[in-house]
Amino acid sequence: MIYLDHAATTPLRDEVRDAWLEAQATGNASSVHAAGQRARRALEDARERAAAVLDCDPLEVVFTSGGTESANLALKGLWWARGAGRTTIVLPDGEHHATLDAVEWLRSAEGAEVRPVAITGTAHIEPAAFAAALGPDVAVATAIAANNEVGTVQDVAALAGAAASAGVPMHVDAVAALGHEPVRFRAWRGGAAGSAGLVALSVSGHKVGAPVGTGALVVSRHAALAPLLHGGGQQRSLRSGTQDVAGAAALATALELAEREREAENARLGALRARLLAALAAEPRIRALGDAEHRLAGTAHLLLPGAAGESVLYLLDMAGVAASTGSACQAGITEASHVVRAMGLGEAAARQVLRVSLGRTTTAGDVDAAAAAILDAYRRLTS
Repeated sequence: MIYLDHAATTPLRDEVRDAWLEAQATGNASSVHAAGQRARRALEDARERAAAVLDCDPLEVVFTSGGTESANLALKGLWWARGAGRTTIVLPDGEHHATLDAVEWLRSAEGAEVRPVAITGTAHIEPAAFAAALGPDVAVATAIAANNEVGTVQDVAALAGAAASAGVPMHVDAVAALGHEPVRFRAWRGGAAGSAGLVALSVSGHKVGAPVGTGALVVSRHAALAPLLHGGGQQRSLRSGTQDVAGAAALATALELAEREREAENARLGALRARLLAALAAEPRIRALGDAEHRLAGTAHLLLPGAAGESVLYLLDMAGVAASTGSACQAGITEASHVVRAMGLGEAAARQVLRVSLGRTTTAGDVDAAAAAILDAYRRLTS
């Protein structure tokens, strides 16, 4: 199998597996006995290491089960802690479903008003449009750092600056960006003071070679955030429950390795992506979507006019190539891409796309074989 769906999940790294297993020791990090204190030291060591990569204070790292929980904690927590008269959520089009569905729940169950922000034809969130949507009625704003489908990278610092200027707390979904772009909470926050601007940032471990079920939400020490869970008051009372020491150690190890390799790996993946697109140029009807320059190096989102994405996936799977049409977070259901619709390309195009995402295990041979399989599948479906 040629695995080209790294944006959905990545293989567990050997070093991360070893760190995970080594940290599987007896002891609850909230216990006062020696075993508990050993667990506490391992947990806080992982928190410090994660904070060093994410450019934040260790206190601000809240370990979670992954990106979906982190986004829900950020959005619902900021909403519940909002000030009087703040009834609106600013939501750019094209966000990940963890964000979209959390906001939809707040709309239907809590009465939130949703103010959309259009994205461009290359899936950019324009800072000026984002800033124009902010105001004194806004409880929380959110934005994705890099689009998980088409790979377009956003100007997070400008978006966060707009939120800070407007006095609005903001969440950033950095799940897709992690390991590919610098994820810098403190730098993106800039000189923002208090509970406005960037105050929450979500990441997920399995996107960078850590186990599924690991992740974190960076929460500013100044943020006003209500918890989803209530219990023993762990992690600043933002996520009560017995803490996963082994998961935290695994996540910290994966973050360090991904950051250490990021620049070299981006150069390698960028070259492989260019190789893929050069091979696919043999079929001029196929074109790449998203921004050609400001993008994730290993993601190629392809429009295949006249061919249903689901059918392409089936033929690729038969040929031993694993790819996707977009996000893998829709319970195994292949649906039209809401991102492509938001880019203004229409309903037909939203059903005729393929996402090829390269990763640490991808080789030039994989890319060449995948390109041949894509061309064969496309020609069979459109002949």
